[in-house]
Amino acid sequence: MIEPFQFPFMQHAALEIALLAPLAGLLGAQIVLRRLAFFTHSVGAASFPGLVIAGPLGIPPALAALGVGGGFAALLERLSKRAGVAADAATALLLVLALAIGIVLASDVFESGASVDQALFGSLLGIGTSELRFSAAALAAALVAALFFRDTWIATGFDAPSARALGLRAATADLVLVVVIAIAVVASLDAVGSLLVSAIFVVPAATVRLFARSLPQLELGAAGLALVEGIGGLLLAYELDAPPGAAIAVLGGAVFAAAALARALTLPAREPATPEAAG
Repeated sequence: MIEPFQFPFMQHAALEIALLAPLAGLLGAQIVLRRLAFFTHSVGAASFPGLVIAGPLGIPPALAALGVGGGFAALLERLSKRAGVAADAATALLLVLALAIGIVLASDVFESGASVDQALFGSLLGIGTSELRFSAAALAAALVAALFFRDTWIATGFDAPSARALGLRAATADLVLVVVIAIAVVASLDAVGSLLVSAIFVVPAATVRLFARSLPQLELGAAGLALVEGIGGLLLAYELDAPPGAAIAVLGGAVFAAAALARALTLPAREPATPEAAG
């Protein structure tokens, strides 16, 4: 298991996973608790047009993806809150529009060819120092945001009206959370692509949530599981000559299925045996 990591590209890939894992714990917990999984996936998928135009126009991919992802979030906020469109409907509408624009640009305008696969599914084995620096910056931004707003995230996540009544900066905290999630998603695009960001930020946290009894357990467990699944998927991809992003996603899905089955099998044993015990 250690032998593959003698290669620099494997070392860079493992370091990228190590940088994304804490983000998967800190932000993944908020994503699953606040039901932001669809939003998170949509930000990643909506960045596809930015990744398509980045190379031909000479724009840094992270900057192009962040710009498109930010525009997606702004349009989503306008449609869902100002135009009165349901949030899930607005998200689906903009997601389909972004993917359609990306496909048209890739096929008829820029003829991106093989780079489309990299944009959609990532290239973890092609991670360089610039991508590592961006991931480190995203992690630093998330840690700083959590330092100031984590308590408010927790309060508004469980009882938003009461948090606002107490004078907490709910709106500001929610905005910061959405922005930090968008930055983290963009940081993960080089690793898993625009279609597989859920493998990092949703699946590990959703798996750990089946068993976690507290928020710290959920955060630490999701970070640890993301690290294990990331390294495991990387090794699996190396041995099978498969795309690392897809390998991580498949491994994460298998672990979630096994955890859900184990949870379902053990749940009856936890139920009270008598009405008196239920009380």
